[in-house]
Amino acid sequence: MAYLIRGKAAPERPEGAIGPDPTLPRACVIGAGSCGIAAAKALYEARVPFDCFEAGPVVGGLWRFENPNGLSGAYSTLEMNTSGPRMSFSDFPIGDEDYPSHAAVGDYFDRYVDHFGFRDTITFETKVDHIELTDDGDWEVDLSTGETRGYDAVLVCNGHHWEPRWPEPPFPGEFAGTEMHAHDYRRPEQLAGKRVIVVGGGNSGMDIARDAADFADAAYLSLRRGVHVLRKRLGRRRKPIDQTLPPPWIPWAIKQRGFEVIRWRSGSISEYGFPQPDHKVGHAHPTVSDEIHDRLQVGAVIAKPNIRELRGDRVLFEDGSEVAADVILYCTGYRVSFPFFDPGFIAAPDNDLPLYLRTFHPEIEGVYFLGLAQPLGAIMPMAEQQAKWVAALLRGEYVLPPAAEMRADIARSREAHAKRFYRSARHTMEVDFDEWMRDAQREIKRGAERAARGRGPRPVPTRASPA
Repeated sequence: MAYLIRGKAAPERPEGAIGPDPTLPRACVIGAGSCGIAAAKALYEARVPFDCFEAGPVVGGLWRFENPNGLSGAYSTLEMNTSGPRMSFSDFPIGDEDYPSHAAVGDYFDRYVDHFGFRDTITFETKVDHIELTDDGDWEVDLSTGETRGYDAVLVCNGHHWEPRWPEPPFPGEFAGTEMHAHDYRRPEQLAGKRVIVVGGGNSGMDIARDAADFADAAYLSLRRGVHVLRKRLGRRRKPIDQTLPPPWIPWAIKQRGFEVIRWRSGSISEYGFPQPDHKVGHAHPTVSDEIHDRLQVGAVIAKPNIRELRGDRVLFEDGSEVAADVILYCTGYRVSFPFFDPGFIAAPDNDLPLYLRTFHPEIEGVYFLGLAQPLGAIMPMAEQQAKWVAALLRGEYVLPPAAEMRADIARSREAHAKRFYRSARHTMEVDFDEWMRDAQREIKRGAERAARGRGPRPVPTRASPA
């Protein structure tokens, strides 16, 4: 069971294809993005029978620029906000590049799939249209091909950065120019010769405001609240800041002081006209940018407060100022959506779906969520751990705690979360990457001990035998 614990030596890859074990439960994997390929590899190596369905013709999901599946919001200037060593899968490093571009990440995923030899387990250009849990405990999966297949388990890997969330309620008034969401932004040339207002203080907002500064006739950045923006590289060696973080066992109060040092060294964008943040650094999902400070400093990006009203070809802001504009580009995040589930069965209103360690539904057996989190770090190693964890469960090598225990843990986590992060749809799934990895590995060990002692029923029966 060495494959369960990140950081331990990975097993040698068997020569040739790995055949599935028909006595094990059969699983359906939805999507072949970063989480879907992690799931496919883990199930493949654990010999769990599975099908992986991808709506488009390629792997990579979000990180495949202009993905034919139509769901990627990647833009040409996009790069990781996590350094290469911190985003890599445990047994296949991406290399030493500090913040890889979208092209480098997409290529990395292709090499990962081909190196471990499981590309033929992915069914491309096939969409999962609907999933229903039958009274017998089987999962009926309707595909875009018109076929329906039955499974014992479903691994949800459809991502959460594909359905745009617009300002709610919409800003009053009418705008005569173009309103678009960051999901539809592709190249800075789209902004050339335009007067552009970028709305939002997240990472996409900072990237696109930088692009507008370089290409547009005028660039404004509108924020309704103050944010801390950390530089991605600091010091004479320009070392990625996520490679300077303390270990997970350090108490949060001490970690937070480290974040304050990074914030101080990065500088505050509030000095350019934005409001002061009403929270400490580390109490919100981090916004990182190496360039926005410089563009603000030279006046290439102009700070603006929240929009009050749209007035034809002009926009009125909360401070009473008004500017002419051709484009408003909303970097206002995404909705968490599961279009293949009936909303009354599984949904995430306000982006909130309580899960045990962001993976297991406490009430519904046989459905597992990979990557449904907003980590202070990269999603790829987290998804890899989740995938191996689920594979162990399907093999009977891990047993979940009782549902009441899972619900209690979820309640404790939500209480701690509410004390640290400010309330917003952006933070409903926020987790500290290193702390989550530590907690997950501890629970994997406990669950393996429960399995070894024969405690608890096998959560998912095989289709080869009656429940």
